[in-house]
Amino acid sequence: MLTPTPSSTAAVGSGAVTCSITDGIATVSFYHPKGNSLPAALLRDIAGRITSVSQHPATRVVVIRSEGAGTFCAGASFDELKQIATAEAGKEFFMGFARVILSMRRCPKPIISRVQGKVVGGGVGIVAASDYVIAVPEAPVRLSELAVGIGPFVVGPAIERRIGTAAFSALALDADWRDAEWCRATGLYTRICDNTQALDQVLGTLSHKLAAYNPDAITKLKAALWDGTDSWDQLLEERAAMSGTLVLSEFTRNAIAAFEKK
Repeated sequence: MLTPTPSSTAAVGSGAVTCSITDGIATVSFYHPKGNSLPAALLRDIAGRITSVSQHPATRVVVIRSEGAGTFCAGASFDELKQIATAEAGKEFFMGFARVILSMRRCPKPIISRVQGKVVGGGVGIVAASDYVIAVPEAPVRLSELAVGIGPFVVGPAIERRIGTAAFSALALDADWRDAEWCRATGLYTRICDNTQALDQVLGTLSHKLAAYNPDAITKLKAALWDGTDSWDQLLEERAAMSGTLVLSEFTRNAIAAFEKK
């Protein structure tokens, strides 16, 4: 785990994770040249950074964001998915998403996600595990797991908790895009801003407001909001094992190859 400094950056392969704490606002930002996709090393660092800033005495609120003006998160790294050779390796890869979600669940501070573009697969899980989500109209979401032969098992509990079983079922079974308004109507997004400039203005105002609230009240509210999720450590590990086995099938291998060609 990395101990956060007021501002620090860690290079992870061809991606990077940036961490800073200013005025009580801890910002964890990730970047990857392939649509802000998430290889295992990046997932590990994001989870570690969230845990670290959660424990830092200066932190009052956490902001999760990605870099660039395009995709917020393209989900799992297909390059790594294709390299998985054993069920154990598969489980460990999907545990990367589980650890990010669990670090967000355990965080005693409110987490705001800034969504500036498309969200796919595991990225939807990160958005769903946030406590408040601000997005722009150009930020549709898609759960593509079933289309590549896996299924949104690890991120499912976070998404279902946020938008309900019916909406999650529709999103998971019909692996097509849902626009930002659908996301707002179902509760996945809390607020939609006209553009990124307006988004950042709202984000700045809200994060500073939350940072000024009674920290004890905030901590108790966060615990109350996540009541009933104590079993998630075991649940997400079981789901990671399911996905880790499915990714080895010939069906999934062929589905991933076909999906990449689209």
